Amino acid sequence: MYRDYNYYQPPTRFTLFPPVVKNLLILNGLVFLAQLVPTTDRWLVEWFALWPLGLPDLPGYPSFWPWQLVTYSFLHGGLTHLFFNMFALWMFGVSIEQFWGSRRFGLYYFLCVIGAGLTQLLVVTLSGTVFPTVGASGGVFGILLAFGMMFPNTPIYLYFLFPIKAKWLVIGYGLLELWAGVASTQSGVAHFAHLGGMVFGFLLIQYWRGKLLVKPRR
Repeated sequence: MYRDYNYYQPPTRFTLFPPVVKNLLILNGLVFLAQLVPTTDRWLVEWFALWPLGLPDLPGYPSFWPWQLVTYSFLHGGLTHLFFNMFALWMFGVSIEQFWGSRRFGLYYFLCVIGAGLTQLLVVTLSGTVFPTVGASGGVFGILLAFGMMFPNTPIYLYFLFPIKAKWLVIGYGLLELWAGVASTQSGVAHFAHLGGMVFGFLLIQYWRGKLLVKPRR
């Protein structure tokens, strides 16, 4: 059963970094440090970024491997990319991990990462794109969606100035990502992966709530 809270209790100083959030921050940071070495970065991207299906089996064209559906989320395209993903992971993830517990939170995060990766694979395969996908954004957008569903009326201060309820922030971001993906306004940004993370997160929460045709085991 889910507790239908509109507001959450702020975390204490002892829970500002619950286990899963803390370990994700550390792992992403360590991988980024490894990426600062050019030769290591090339190797990491070749083997652990998410590459499209069906690329030519020729030198210079890395292959898709199943593990990439998880490992791509630990690679980032730069310090700004890493910072905003990790800040959002911490900002929203702490409350969700405390609310659900670490085990369910970790499962949810990585299923959103995989869902985002599958969505991105479909999009890039259909479009013929040959560039890899990196970043934790799919999982982060899934967490944002969860925050909006668990604490819909909690105020979020947009740009630290303007309060907006979490549910409206989530809806706004979802619509913005859909528009940006369809309009292709930002090349190099995996908008449909972001949407995929949100959609898979929504379906998983509804499954846990018993609102889908397939019911969870009790």
